[in-house]
Parts: sequence; C-alpha cells; structure tokens
Amino acid sequence: MLRELQTFIAVAEAGTFAAAGERIGLTQAAVSAQMKRLESSLGVALFQRQGRNARLNARGRHTLQQAQELVRLYRTLGAGGDDQQAATLVSVGAIASVQRGLLPGALARFHRHYPGCRTRVMPGLSMQLVDLVDAGELDMALSIRPPFSLQSDLRWTTLAREPFRLLVPAGQSASGWREGLSGQPFVRYDRASFGGRQVERFLREQRIDVREVCEVDELEAIVELVAKRVGVALVPETAALRRWPAEVHAIDLGGDTFHRDIGLVQRAGGQASEPAWALAELIEQAVSAMEDCR
Repeated sequence: MLRELQTFIAVAEAGTFAAAGERIGLTQAAVSAQMKRLESSLGVALFQRQGRNARLNARGRHTLQQAQELVRLYRTLGAGGDDQQAATLVSVGAIASVQRGLLPGALARFHRHYPGCRTRVMPGLSMQLVDLVDAGELDMALSIRPPFSLQSDLRWTTLAREPFRLLVPAGQSASGWREGLSGQPFVRYDRASFGGRQVERFLREQRIDVREVCEVDELEAIVELVAKRVGVALVPETAALRRWPAEVHAIDLGGDTFHRDIGLVQRAGGQASEPAWALAELIEQAVSAMEDCR
C-alpha cells in the first residue's frame, strides 16, 4: 500500500499518470494499475478523469493530505523520540494591497480551523508570484490578472474587479477626468506591475501624453503623493478601500473606466494539500463578505 500511496502523491503533483510515471520511473499503465488498486482498497474514487488529466476530487484531496502524512511518518520510523511533528506549511504570495485588505481575516479564520498548520505570506509583484506558483514554491498567489493566458496547469479564480479612478488633490476642480489629467504632473503606477501596464495601455489608447514626475508601485504611496499635491494619478479603487483620504478627490472615468482584476492563482489538478484548498476557500469567502459590506 505504501508504494501506491507514493505513486498517488506523484500523480497529484504531476497532474497526469504519464507525467507521474516519468517522475518515479514507472510506465503509464503501471501507474494506472496502482491507482485502480488504491481506489479499490479504499472503496472510493479519488480522481476526476478528464482526458489525460487526473484531477483529484474532494475525497481525493482529503486522502492526499492523509497519504502525505502517512508517507512522512514512514520516513521517520526509527528516528529519535524527541523529533517534533512538522506542521503542514501553506505558502501564499500576495500583492501589497491584498495583504493589508482581505488576507488577515482569512488567515485568522484558517488558523482557528487548522491550529496545527503554519502559513507563510510572501510579498511581491504579480508576475513574480505567478512564476513562483508555477514553479511549485507557492501553494497559491493573490495577484492582478496577467495580460496573457496562464499555463494549462495553472488555474485562475477572479475575486474582485477594481475600477480605476483619477486621483487629484482635494480642492482641484475639474469638469471631467480629461480636464483633471490635462497638463498636471503625473504620478505613475509602476509599469513593471500588471496594474501599471493597464494604466500605460489606457493612456496610449486615449492618446494622452502625461508629464510624469514619479513612478511608484505601492498604491498607498501613490495616494499619499497625490494628497501632498505632488501630482495626479490613475489608481484602482481597491476592495479593501472604503473611502479615499480627505486630502484627495477621486474622479470617475465614466464610460472610459477600466478595471484591475484581483484573483487567486493555484496549480490545477488537485496538486495542493487539503489545508491549502481550505485557505483558498476562506479567502473567497472573505472577499464575498467585504463585497456585502460595501
């Protein structure tokens, strides 16, 4: 049974019987036969089979966590009695605005339900975080939706659509966003980020040349610069933001409004542990609760 459990874990990580076989030195037929024996022994189906893909179902995800623990315990047989049980670690990447907004509440609920687990939150730009999920170094990432299609083994779930506004210093009058932007010093959302690329594309499509004075990635810093009257800026109205500071005024872009999609990137095929799936669900619930309060 141990051999079947090890193969089962390899299938969950690789996503297909063939890829798992290459990883552990078995043929696809041998992997398939082992998985049939495992399902027969347990009396339950563990996979949703779609073509060559073998995606874990809900029972399979739960069994994966148990299998990983059993294999871990087997590897520690004969070890000293003072060894401490390693807690499951769930690694999450998150852009800055999400870390301060919806993530703390979701993490608090997660640790109440899974007191034996640990979490690690890694900050970064969306592109970096997506790459880390793809490399298997993160269980999931909360990022801005990329302007390109994700790899087939990555899954995207949209959590929020955040409209961009023109932010100007309080008291600065304008009949519309074009007038508010025209001729003003411009604080630019960093073009290395997906959100900054959206701003650049919007300005190009609208054929607007700006007088750039500063380029910043941190949204709170951009808002603060506008409040200190350094310039105006195009920034998203984030899901965590209930009201703008009194020192700034947000101008609606009307029919020209564009959005920043915030979502969850995970590896497909049931490759995450049961705690990781649970945290993802709690994050989705936290977003829904924030939307209900707006």
